[in-house]
Amino acid sequence: MAYLQTSIATHYHERTKYHPETIASKNKALDWANQPSPFKEYKIGNAIDLKPYLSQECGTSLEPSERNWRRLSRLLFCSYGLTAKLPTMGAPVYLRAAPSAGGLYPAEVYLISRGTPLLGAGLYNYQPQNHSLIHFWASDVWNDLQAACFWHPALENTQLAIVTTAIFYRSAWRYEDRAYRRIFLDTGHLLGNIELASAMNDYRPHLIGGFRDRAMDALFYLDPKQEGVITVIPLADLLDIRQHLPSGTTALASDIQTQYPEIPDGELLGYFHQATEIDRAEPPAPPERVEEAISLEDKYNFPFCLKISTKTNPIAWGERLSELESTILRRRSTRAYTGEELTLEELKALLHFTYHPEDYIDQGLDLSPDYFDLDLIETFVAVSGVTGLEEGCYYYAPKAQELRQIRFKNFRRELHFLCLGQELGRDAAAVVFHTADLQKAVAKYGDRAYRYLHMDAGHLGQRLNLAAIHLNLGASGIGGFFDDQVNEVLGIPEDEAVIYITTLGRPRYH
Repeated sequence: MAYLQTSIATHYHERTKYHPETIASKNKALDWANQPSPFKEYKIGNAIDLKPYLSQECGTSLEPSERNWRRLSRLLFCSYGLTAKLPTMGAPVYLRAAPSAGGLYPAEVYLISRGTPLLGAGLYNYQPQNHSLIHFWASDVWNDLQAACFWHPALENTQLAIVTTAIFYRSAWRYEDRAYRRIFLDTGHLLGNIELASAMNDYRPHLIGGFRDRAMDALFYLDPKQEGVITVIPLADLLDIRQHLPSGTTALASDIQTQYPEIPDGELLGYFHQATEIDRAEPPAPPERVEEAISLEDKYNFPFCLKISTKTNPIAWGERLSELESTILRRRSTRAYTGEELTLEELKALLHFTYHPEDYIDQGLDLSPDYFDLDLIETFVAVSGVTGLEEGCYYYAPKAQELRQIRFKNFRRELHFLCLGQELGRDAAAVVFHTADLQKAVAKYGDRAYRYLHMDAGHLGQRLNLAAIHLNLGASGIGGFFDDQVNEVLGIPEDEAVIYITTLGRPRYH
């Protein structure tokens, strides 16, 4: 029997928190006999090999069609291609350009073509294991795509769209109901790569998170209990003036569900995903915009606290962003840190690239890449070892470009505990926490806000990852932590739900 409660998003978040008293009961033995494959197979469809275009040199000597194939090939490879093969006692482990919790890679990448000289109309699945496209449906579905996306203006003149989905069991096999958090963090990593890889190849991705879920799932012939469409991303070709588009609405609200039955463990993920869906003929009204005067201010301005400016020069990504591409392809999650300090300038550079894309337009990156709503995301930094910066916990104010100290202490011991005993937390020089006022987010976007918050945090986390790797530093995201204790120990306000943690430091090589 259903009864009135908090929103299902709040309920899900509380139910999937880790607690020191119960964490041992969460560590169940993995069902290795049913370990999911990270690759999707299609029995029918025409394969298009994209590997030959990776090796082609970019230049005016290429025919237009070859140049366009190269752009598309590089875009997909730098977004989600295989970048390493690690031998193991069993099957080899393949790493991709975007990180994934536990190496499970729940996201799938599809293309929809309106019908171009390169790609006939229809649906394509990207196959990372051999860097190819499978054309598994050869009919014009663009009109159906537009209808499912409430006739979003970014779909009017574009010819291609990336669609990302999630295969839930790939992540739930290990992380159970809490996997929903990791699925959307992983999608956020992928969105960060798509944003940057698009800029390198003269595309502009337009992010759409508000669409009719069941219509999109049906378009791709997905079983909604197993796999769901997560984002739609029209690709504006910047070499075609007709496709130069202003940014559109990225996020629409779902309903807020406050009446739901008791949901058994193991069924919460599926129930919650269904509750976050949009299923209506007309689009929900866009959320009201915050007054400009208010939006120019950062949320927390603690009185009498130490304030450190983070203004600095942009990272140089090389001619035609060549060093950004090489960084994406050599990125690895750091497994151990030395415990040595970072410099304040290094920390400034990491924060600057993550939060100030407007300073990178001269290098060819997007002035204002699409997120769902960064005004809902807050950033705190626990500093354990940064030369020139006092130890403690700081609030990062991106608009003012400054760190504001809220706690005076070395938190290495506590960070080791908060990160479930992982040495990454203990030995990191700085640990970044992305948080959000969940009730405020749900009031604005309904229960679907939970998707947006985690994807935005993952997107920011991927920019941190890439900046760190470029500076020869280490970075590793952590999706498992003692939620409530983070707020208590670091002095983070209680109404800030911890969404994601990124550790930063000097890597230790074994």
